[in-house]
Amino acid sequence: MPKLVVLTEGFTGRSAELATTKTTIGRVEDNQFCLAEPSVSSHHCVVWLKNDDLLVRDLNSTNGTYLNEVQLAPEKDGLLKPGQILRLGQVELRYETGKKQTEQPRSTVRLGEGNTMVMTKEAGFGKKSNKVNKIFLAVGAVLGLVIVVFLAYAFLNLK
Repeated sequence: MPKLVVLTEGFTGRSAELATTKTTIGRVEDNQFCLAEPSVSSHHCVVWLKNDDLLVRDLNSTNGTYLNEVQLAPEKDGLLKPGQILRLGQVELRYETGKKQTEQPRSTVRLGEGNTMVMTKEAGFGKKSNKVNKIFLAVGAVLGLVIVVFLAYAFLNLK
């Protein structure tokens, strides 16, 4: 049976079986799949099955709905293939059908005006840069150098 499996730490092991035609997902209890996480909106998105694929519609969520790291425009439909990732705010879910899955391309297709299919972005694998760590290391190195110079100056002036 098709399902969404939660990958985010703290929610691992949770899943939503997609038995009905439409499934609402959000933070509050009146959704068919409730994810009590602050980055998930009260009524975040709705999903429904279309053959083995999953159509996703963002419901004007605060933190966005992402299909393989490509943001879905509010009130627009996106197509998620088996094995691909759906992210709601900070919560990641993988779409599984229970069938043997082949490697899926990580591109996202959305339905545009007049239900025309539009390729949005190819999300490839790659190392993500972490600018905060680089800045932190640079500031630390400069401070370390200043301390060494200050200690050397102080030591030389004591004699």
